[in-house]
Order: sequence, then structure tokens, then C-alpha cells
Amino acid sequence: MSLDDATRSKMKKRLEFLYGNQADDILAKLEDQLEPVPPPRELDGSWWDERDGILITYGDMVKQGDDAPIATLRKFLCDRGLDQKIRGVHFLPFCPYTSDDGFSVVDYRQIDPDLGDWDDVTEIGKSFRLMFDQVLNHCSASSEYFQQFLKDEEPGKDYFITADPTDERLKQATRPRSLPLLSPFATPSGTKHVWTTFSADQVDLNYENPDVLIEMLDILLMYARQGAELVRLDAIAYLWKELGTSCIHLPQTHEVVKLMRDVLDAYAPGTILISETNVPHKENVSYFGEGDEAQMVYQFSLAPLLLDAFLSEEASPFLDWLTHLEPPQPGTSYFNFTASHDGIGVRPLEGLVEGERFEALLENVKARGGQVSMKRNADGTDSPYELNITYLSALDEPGGLSAELHAKRFLASQSIMLALQGVPGIYFHSLVGTLNDTAGMESTGRARSINRRKFERSELEAILDDNDSVSSFVYQGYCHLLDVRTKQSAFHPDADQKVLSQNNHSVVAFRREALDGRQTIWCLTNVSGTEQTVTADDIPNSISDLLTGDDLTHNGTIELAGWPSGWWRKPEMKLFSYQVKKPPRPPCGHLLLQSV
Repeated sequence: MSLDDATRSKMKKRLEFLYGNQADDILAKLEDQLEPVPPPRELDGSWWDERDGILITYGDMVKQGDDAPIATLRKFLCDRGLDQKIRGVHFLPFCPYTSDDGFSVVDYRQIDPDLGDWDDVTEIGKSFRLMFDQVLNHCSASSEYFQQFLKDEEPGKDYFITADPTDERLKQATRPRSLPLLSPFATPSGTKHVWTTFSADQVDLNYENPDVLIEMLDILLMYARQGAELVRLDAIAYLWKELGTSCIHLPQTHEVVKLMRDVLDAYAPGTILISETNVPHKENVSYFGEGDEAQMVYQFSLAPLLLDAFLSEEASPFLDWLTHLEPPQPGTSYFNFTASHDGIGVRPLEGLVEGERFEALLENVKARGGQVSMKRNADGTDSPYELNITYLSALDEPGGLSAELHAKRFLASQSIMLALQGVPGIYFHSLVGTLNDTAGMESTGRARSINRRKFERSELEAILDDNDSVSSFVYQGYCHLLDVRTKQSAFHPDADQKVLSQNNHSVVAFRREALDGRQTIWCLTNVSGTEQTVTADDIPNSISDLLTGDDLTHNGTIELAGWPSGWWRKPEMKLFSYQVKKPPRPPCGHLLLQSV
């Protein structure tokens, strides 16, 4: 497709920055190879609204006999009416792979036959917006690209990065794991030491070779052609390497993201890029660029800060971070989440929670059956990198809370995440209330397996239908939270957010205001298990619970029970009624107060 002059000029400048005088030839190849995604996307002026919640899941999270797991997942979600509560599904890597539960991709253009095929993906796309993973930094050592490298054959021969293991400059490279940076491989021209940031089976691609970039841009558009409206850029921060630097967040990496954005805007308008960078907040939000890079960034500081607040029963670090959190630029948004297929990253706590409080967080996770994974530092020492535990188990007590109290505490944390400015990402195991999969972790020998349990559908249905299980309490409560959230214009991702001033640091209090100014919601959550009092000068004196319809009149203060049970609105606004099988008991510890 021939580009318009403005787009061509913009892309040429980016290619000149990356490849110098090769820019014209590379741009010509791109125009010759890339094709627009049919049919043209119809945009309604906004990429997201309050209905947008995205379920994060593996393709085989739910299985049923010999059925394709992706098809089984679709049936499970739709049979339970979750297509009316969650608008999108984020598939973690679903390509053929050799390790790391999908993140060592063998063939980017195929669906793992153990999961299904592209027709199954198309079918689930009829009910949900689709988000795909593009694993850009590395591929499997078994991929065709790398097998060509091992034979000194084109084009893969130059697709990977080699270095001298004695080069002192390698010590400056940022290490996300406590594993060797280089891995030796035998080739016809001798042993070569290949850059392997994450493992010896995950060989880093060489973006100094423009053919690698062209290939990945073509795959990006293929994903859009297969129905992806959102694409997650996995481990994007490590994309470009340069000896003598940290090899993370390099200017060339940002320029590649900008080029990807240009390509999507030209060939698949409306497709959203989401950057995944498990790093401190300032580095993380740099992938917004000037509004010309990713439209969404993962909000990595949220998960550990929120966990710290609930486990310490004191939220001052979280409140300080939230108070100073800059609103996203127009056309961009945060991707909020508390749990994912990975652990809870603790690098995003740097400068926010340190010293004894940080150490207490680590010990609290260990006491609840979790593990702490480490990374290698430039000086050869190791330091904590992530916490491996399900978010539900992390919010239990070592001696065990009752199922009802455990669910209440967990849902209080989720209610904060769901109410924050941005688009919520809901991990499958958070939705269905999964506890630590200790057996799975022991079976694989990998700490991350504790949070990656796979279910037979009949097994999962039985767990969710057991009205006395913590999973049932969590699932019912989470569904109700989503039902309410999707009806509130003040929860539009772009709606204004302001932290409320109050002296009680065991309470998280903030306000959301709809874009048209017609709805204001106050969100108050007690992160402790004991009663707390908060000032309510900015809250209407007469309010009513959004979830139960119970009324409350106050005179400037509100008493919040431990992990309180109420979301509130004006009494005269009757939105809908809600019935549960359990005795009437609100599902979370979050107050939602609405003025009209």
C-alpha cells in the first residue's frame, strides 16, 4: 500500500534514526510488503469506555475432553454470561512454543494445535474484543529463524545477537533474571555466544537487522487481520541492545514503538498498542511517549502497592503514589491490574516502599505460601524481582480467614482497581478465586506455576457452584462488581480522578467524575480489618448503597467497618436490584458514592 506523504515522511525519519542511509530502501520494502487490514476499522471517536474490562487468560485455562480449549473457554464465558460483564479477552501467547508457558515462540503465525486454530479465535472474537501478545524481544531456540542461524543459513543467520562473553561492557546490561546473559551454541563457523535475556531457550532477536523489524511489523498486521484490536508488546523495554549501555529503554526501542504505532495508524487504524514493562513507574509511563507510542501502559506499581496497603493495613505509600499519579495524555490510558500470569513485580516499588516495610511485604508473601524470585544486578548480587503467589492467597492470613472474610478482603482490593482511572485487566484466576497451585509449582519446578493453574471445566464449575467456597464468594462478588461498574459513566477510563484529603491512612478515598460532569462517584475503601472513621464533608449527606439499596445519612463522618461492605449513591436513584443465594452481604470493602 502506498503511504500518504505525511506518513511516509514520518516513518522515514524514524528509519533514518534506526538505520541511517538504509531508510529509503527499508521504507520501500515496507510499502511493498505491508497490506491494510480489511475491512477498514470504523472508529466512533473513542477507543474505550466504562464497559471495557479485559480478561487476561491462557487459551487452555479451561479444558473439556477433546474439545479445543479456546472453544471451551468461549463456551464457559458465554454460558455464564461473562460476555455481558467483560468486554475483552487478552490471550497470552497462543502460538506453538517450547518453554515458559508460551513465551518462547516457535511460529508467530500459527495457533498451537493443542489450543485450537484461527477459526476458534475468530469465533470468540464475535463475543469479545481480542487482545493478542506479540513476543518481540525473543523467540524459541527451536524456531525456524534460530535453526537457520545454527546452520549459518539466511535469513536467520543474522537474526540474532552474538557477543564475546569476556567483554566487560556486558556487565552494564540490565538483568531481569539470575541467569547467564549469553548462551553458547555450536554453528558451522564455530561456537557463538547468543544474547538470551530471559533463558537459553529464549534467544533475543537482533533489531539492528532491519529484516527482523520488517518481519515483526508484518506479524503485527497479521494479528490485526486475525481480529486483534489490542496488541501487548511483551518485554518491549529490552528490545534494542547496545554494548556499553543498560540495554533497557534505549532511544532506539522507543523509536521502534513509534514506528509500530505509525504502521498501525496507517494500515490498521483503531488497533491499540499496550506496552508491558515491569519497571519503576517513571520508566513505565515513558512508553506513552508524547502520545505517539503505546496508547496504554501496564500500571505495574498498582499491584504491589495495593498488596502492601492491605497487608500492613496502612495505605500511605499507595495514597502518596496515587496523589501524584499524572493523568494520562489524551488518547492514552493506564491498563490497571493486580494479578497476571507472572508474579507481582517489586521493581515498581523502587522509591515507593523500602527498608523494613519492603522486607515485611516479602515475609508476608512467604508466610502465605508464596515465593520471592530474584534478579541478577550489575555488581553480581541478587535482589528481589517478583512475588509468586495468587493475589487471593496473598490476601489471606497465615492461619486462614473464613471463606467469606477472605473473599471480602480480596474483593475490597479489586474494587479499588476497578474504580481507578484507566482500563481494568482482570486475570482469570482473580475472577474465579483461585488459591495457590502449590502442586503445580512443585510439578514444574517453576515459581510462576503457582498462579497458572489449568482447570477441567466440570471441576471449575463444581468449585464455583459450591456456595460455601471462597471461590464462589469471589466469583459472585466479582461478577456483581463488574455489573455495577459497566453502568457508571464516571468509570469511563478518561473520567477525572482526584484523591480525597483525609487523615486516616487506613482508608483509600478518591473521586471519579464523568466526562460530561453529570455523575460523580466517591470511592472509599478501608484496607484494615478494624473499623475506621473518615470525614465526609465532600459527600452528600444522604447516600444509598449501589449494590444493596441500603440508605445512609451522615453528618460529616462515615464509619467504615473492617473491609467495609457498601457502594453508595443518592437514595432516589434506583438503578437495579440484585439477588444472591447467600444471606445479604455486600461483596467487597469499597464504598462507591454517587452524586446527581
